[in-house]
Amino acid sequence: MKVELLAFDSMGVRSMCTFVETPDVKVMIDPGVALAPNRFGLPPHQIELERMGKAAERIAERGMEADVLVISHYHYDHHDPGDVIPLEIYRGKTVLVKDPNNDINRSQRDFRAPLFLGMVKGRASKVEVADGKSFAFGKTRVSFSGAVFHGSNSALGYVIQTMVESEGMKVIHTSDVEGPIHEDQASFLLKERPDLAIIDGPMTYMLGYRTSKEQLDSAIRNLRQIITSGVKEAVVDHHFLRDLKFREYIQAISEGASGCSVVTAAEYMGQPNELLEARRKELYRK
Repeated sequence: MKVELLAFDSMGVRSMCTFVETPDVKVMIDPGVALAPNRFGLPPHQIELERMGKAAERIAERGMEADVLVISHYHYDHHDPGDVIPLEIYRGKTVLVKDPNNDINRSQRDFRAPLFLGMVKGRASKVEVADGKSFAFGKTRVSFSGAVFHGSNSALGYVIQTMVESEGMKVIHTSDVEGPIHEDQASFLLKERPDLAIIDGPMTYMLGYRTSKEQLDSAIRNLRQIITSGVKEAVVDHHFLRDLKFREYIQAISEGASGCSVVTAAEYMGQPNELLEARRKELYRK
């Protein structure tokens, strides 16, 4: 199995786009990319805009190669309605999606999901709701958790987590669990004990605002439990890499861990960490 992390926050954009290739099938998870419209009172810097353009090109290139595309939920950093990534990536493909009618918040149910699915259904060969289901592609199995909160509650909706299993190896992509904060968000990882866990870490940059100290403590406890459960490698990124102090939290997460490395998506891919959003003020000063 080959895993390529195409676009993540540690690479300078908001995304968790992942490409998994097995002997049977090529799977792309969450083909979307975005930027924070406002951070520190500033719009995206030109460097960020250029980085997003390059990330969109990578996603489009790999997306054309994919056999299966997964949409974990309908936020624009996880799917794209044709704005920066061509909808042709879906032509003739199997598209496995978060249920657009159940366990979903109003903005996604009433606008984003129907808009996107209306565009995709005329192009894809098959569009199927994936929540809690499992699909076989040759000897490869693509399985999904049931819907879990996007973060601490239902305000931002729900997401589904994806597992690709082939030749005795398991990879899980959590989507936006923001921690995971809750036990039911962590249970899929704890049950399956993947070789590689690709995790959306806690939203530490919003600590005291959208993330409470109690929620952060819960996320750290769950992450510690996950990385000591038999997971061989954990990529912790996305919301987590919007904070320049992420190293301090990685140290807290890794305490007592043995046999599991904890890295960012950029580090997994052999690239330097480039937290462009977190450095936006600095970019504007240059």
